[in-house]
Amino acid sequence: MHLADSYKVFSGSSSRYLAEQICQSLGCELGKMTTTRFADGEFAVRYDESIRGCYVFLVQSTFPSSDNLMELLLMIDAAKRASAYKVIAVIPYFGWARQDRKDKPRVSIGAKLIADLLSVAGIDRLITMDLHADQIQGFFNVPVDHLYASTLFVPHIKSLHIEDLAIASPDVGGSKRAGSYSKHLESPMVLCYKLREKANEVSEMKIIGKVTGKNVIILDDMVDTAGTLTKAAGLMMEYGAKSVRAVVTHPIMSAPASQRIEDSVLKEIIFTDSIPYNGNCSKVKVLSVADLFADTIKKVFNNESISSQYLL
Repeated sequence: MHLADSYKVFSGSSSRYLAEQICQSLGCELGKMTTTRFADGEFAVRYDESIRGCYVFLVQSTFPSSDNLMELLLMIDAAKRASAYKVIAVIPYFGWARQDRKDKPRVSIGAKLIADLLSVAGIDRLITMDLHADQIQGFFNVPVDHLYASTLFVPHIKSLHIEDLAIASPDVGGSKRAGSYSKHLESPMVLCYKLREKANEVSEMKIIGKVTGKNVIILDDMVDTAGTLTKAAGLMMEYGAKSVRAVVTHPIMSAPASQRIEDSVLKEIIFTDSIPYNGNCSKVKVLSVADLFADTIKKVFNNESISSQYLL
């Protein structure tokens, strides 16, 4: 039986900051790769070292623009053609995940399309974190290691020693996540019920549960324009909450999210570095996922269980 005797970690252009931290945690060097860009916007990738017979881990979040996804697909294809033993895509933020079902007539299921593209390109495994919907794992016919940021967030929340804590979900879809945090933190749960007239715009919102006299933490998997988040925070303060914080995994932070958060009643917003945050907001705190992904990479390479990482 052929067994790989080494692994190498490479990074796409937009996730290099995280890949370097992952390699530092692993005690290895980041693999050498060149991306050549042409005048018309086309680009090509090339590995500058041999990867024959290696486990190759490719770190790249697929947040907009679509160049990030295309670069990852080219990296996968180049690795297969260079005789890599196994190609593992490490996608901390899996983009297009909000299109996970056909909820209206004549719409695409973007998450399934992305899964098909990655599979056809040739991945042997996917490592990702806090998918927008758990069922996206079923779109793949290769193993998926779905990590949870709660491994970082729950200990951090406990370290804050917040009294009268309540856990909130900004929508009904996040109730399972909020329920898990509520159980581990031994705190009551609150739900926000919202109606949307169109994407990124909430027309109506109501609070289900008691927030009076509570220090509330709103949980979500991503923050885009921060409209829903800041509106929910303001409503909770109107209902008598002592304070409101937000804990969000993926900081998409499209304009004008940073300014909205800065101007809001939110005391603090905590998110991971799955996506690079280059904005300016005094209320932001970033927790790194580098050690979490480094440990997972090590366990995958050694064929060890990663279930010990699942707090929730």
